[in-house]
Amino acid sequence: MKILIVSDIISPTLYEYMNVERFADIDLILSAGDLKSRYLTFLTTVLKKPLLYIHGNHDTHYDELPPLGCICIEDMVYDFEGLRIAGLGGCREYRGGKHQYTERAMDKKIRKNKKAFKKGFDILLTHSPAFGLGDGEDQAHIGFKGFIKLLDNYQPKYMIHGHQHLNYKQQERILNYNDTTIINGYGYYILDL
Repeated sequence: MKILIVSDIISPTLYEYMNVERFADIDLILSAGDLKSRYLTFLTTVLKKPLLYIHGNHDTHYDELPPLGCICIEDMVYDFEGLRIAGLGGCREYRGGKHQYTERAMDKKIRKNKKAFKKGFDILLTHSPAFGLGDGEDQAHIGFKGFIKLLDNYQPKYMIHGHQHLNYKQQERILNYNDTTIINGYGYYILDL
């Protein structure tokens, strides 16, 4: 299975210069947030593949114009052909906003989903990174400690996040934490399972 991961910026390769044949073997698209609805709608329509998404901190426009043909997996575990994907959107609260959370508020979201997480999951799809694992140092980009607890308790094969742009500072796209591979989905990335 091949998964196209997108987050934070519209990639010219996937939009203005889209070559559908180049992405013909993609089975699923995952959005880690902060992308325009029309971009997500475009991707699922042109590639004719399902697109699952969570909210980034700038995705308040989804309330009025959600991405058409796409599935929001915020605060749930979605089963795609036996692959279990848990979705938790948003980032650290830094100036107030619908998809911004204190550590305590994110912990509450995680506890609220404990029943859905009970059977485990293969991929944790988030907007924000986990604390100390590819996050930033400023308030807006500090990761959540609660995500580390999720990684420790459920040991998913992958964690996919956005939010921390690769051009902010020296960033690694791929990190490893125990048995979990953490992927920063900034721009786009293809994950071959």
